[in-house]
Formats: sequence, structure tokens, C-alpha cells
Amino acid sequence: MPAGAPLDADTILSATEDVIRRYGPAKATVVDVARALGVSHTAVYKHFPSKAALRDAVTRRWLGRDREALAVIAGDTALRPPQRLRAWLAAMLAAKRAKALDDPELFAAYGMLAAEHGGAAASHVADLLGQVQAILADGVADGSFTGTDPAAAARVVFDATTRFHHPGHASEWRVPGIEAELGAVCTVLLDGLLAR
Repeated sequence: MPAGAPLDADTILSATEDVIRRYGPAKATVVDVARALGVSHTAVYKHFPSKAALRDAVTRRWLGRDREALAVIAGDTALRPPQRLRAWLAAMLAAKRAKALDDPELFAAYGMLAAEHGGAAASHVADLLGQVQAILADGVADGSFTGTDPAAAARVVFDATTRFHHPGHASEWRVPGIEAELGAVCTVLLDGLLAR
């Protein structure tokens, strides 16, 4: 950190990511983060009251990285809801796949942190479900989808596509043709949702 630069939460979270990448989540400490920033650990604690709070915040930040791009797709009324749902699911696979393949060590580290901080993972899933629900509600409103309960249908869509977004399936995302497999699942899901 440049001398005299103000220490803020975002700077601390960026340094925490670097420390986690270097040492792994089990060995990374607040002292390591402070050392990387050239400050005392007390300065870090002014922004995050505990190691658990820092780890939770960095996990939420990492999980939420792709949130805005997905939210843009979910709210893109230029696309009809069936195309929007398909585009959203494809974008989610692409984002998760990029995280897993571009930095597998960090992906594994965050998998451990997300398991440790279940609240962060639960909030992330709830946000994603809300985006799918919004797409489905738009589809019900415009007559594209049957008059199903959008919240219940969102859960079904999310569960049916688990293979394409749950970290436990990351090794399968390397398989050639995974996008086509997601496309086939989307076709079946949309066939069940589309109004006749």
C-alpha cells in the first residue's frame, strides 16, 4: 500500500485475497494481511472486528463478483423471458467456469471459505434465485410461461442446473461440450415452463 494512502475496506479485501492465494485459507491470518499492507493488525481490525468478519466479507465479495453481470441479463427486457433465462444460465456457467479454470487454487480456497461461512453462500444463492424468479415472473406476466409460482419454479430451475454452477461439479466444467449439455437441460426446462 502506498505510504500515506488511506486504508479502506476494499484495499483490505484485495490484500486478503492475495494472502489467501499465497497461504491458503487455513494459514492466512489477519497479521499476514496487515503485513502485506504495511500496517498494524489493529488497523485491519478497525474495518473488520474479527478474523471471521474479514473472511466472511472477502467470501461475499468473491461470490458476488459476477452478480452485476447476471443481474443485467436478468433485467434485460429486450430479450423475451425464455431467451433471457437461457442467456442467464449460460452466463452463470461461463462465470463459474472462468473462476474455477483461471485460478483453481483460489477457487478451491473460496470453496472452503464459503463452506465455513454458510451465511455468505446462502445469501449468494438467495440472490441468484431472486434473479431467476424475476425472469420467470416476467415470463408469467407476458404469457411466455405457464402461470406457475415463479419462486417455486426458480428453485426447480436452480436445482435442475446444479451441475452447471455448484462448485462441487467444477471438475466437470472442463469437459468439452458442457455448454451444449446445459443447452439441452435448458430446452427441457423451457419446454415445461412455456405456455401452450
